[in-house]
Amino acid sequence: MLSVVIPAYNEEENIKLLYGKLKQVLDKLKQKYEIIFVDDGSEDKTFSVLSKLAKLDRKLRIIRFKRNFGQSAAISAGFQHAKGNIIITLDADLQNDPSDIPKLLENLSKGYDIVCGWRKKRKDPFFTKKLPSTFSNWVASKLTGLKIHDFGCTLRAYKKEVVKDMDVYGEMHRYIPALARLDGYSVTEVEVKHHSRKRGKTKYNIFRIFKGLSDLVTLVFIEKFGTRPGHIFISAGVLSGFVGFLILSGLIIHQKIYNVPTIVRPLLYISIIMMFGGVQFVTFGILSEMITKLRYEIKGKFYKIKEII
Repeated sequence: MLSVVIPAYNEEENIKLLYGKLKQVLDKLKQKYEIIFVDDGSEDKTFSVLSKLAKLDRKLRIIRFKRNFGQSAAISAGFQHAKGNIIITLDADLQNDPSDIPKLLENLSKGYDIVCGWRKKRKDPFFTKKLPSTFSNWVASKLTGLKIHDFGCTLRAYKKEVVKDMDVYGEMHRYIPALARLDGYSVTEVEVKHHSRKRGKTKYNIFRIFKGLSDLVTLVFIEKFGTRPGHIFISAGVLSGFVGFLILSGLIIHQKIYNVPTIVRPLLYISIIMMFGGVQFVTFGILSEMITKLRYEIKGKFYKIKEII
């Protein structure tokens, strides 16, 4: 069974057209499917349009949020309520093309766990969307080691076991493939069509790149030190404290030899800050290790078993 998850926020002008195009594609697949729209606290008539469609189609389900929680939360809710063993996600603004769904499914059948869309010929403004996106995609690829071109394309196909227990928040939906890769799942990318927005207002602004990059830093930290966060904090603390101690020792020796007052030298304060900072880093490291230990005890093991023979 196929589940199509579509987050929607203030897309009253696009919903009906998208639904019609999606039905045409899905009906040709000759397999069971459901369509899940997640209304992310829309302030226009999005929910009203969806409600009318749902009365005509039992395969259409709607999840409505009390307020706007963001695209990641909407996608996560769709994952949790999806009944299909394959989940497709796409945007509600008609910039993703439903006709690309068979291509995603074809590549998924080759053994991949996630197939990502690549908007190679993206139809968006250059300076406000394409240029920032190119930069953030390059950074994300370098930091995560996942060699895909388009972390921001919502049009993707997932095997359900990849995402059924995955919590995404902030702008983390962009990095679901990178998170899945940490658990040993395979990811590929295919070129998909992209259309310019003709109706409604874009929800993207230049500041979202900074939110996305902050989540990327979190992801990289989890990948490198998620199971032993104390390694980075304690190491940094010991190094900082040791350098501070060396500077202070040098100042004391210098004062004894040359009889120069140490109290007026900026290096004295730098050494004190580094030693106190070192103590704080070590303390953070110990606390983070304790928190990680508690998470292990509460949630159990943090790895995924693909198969047991």
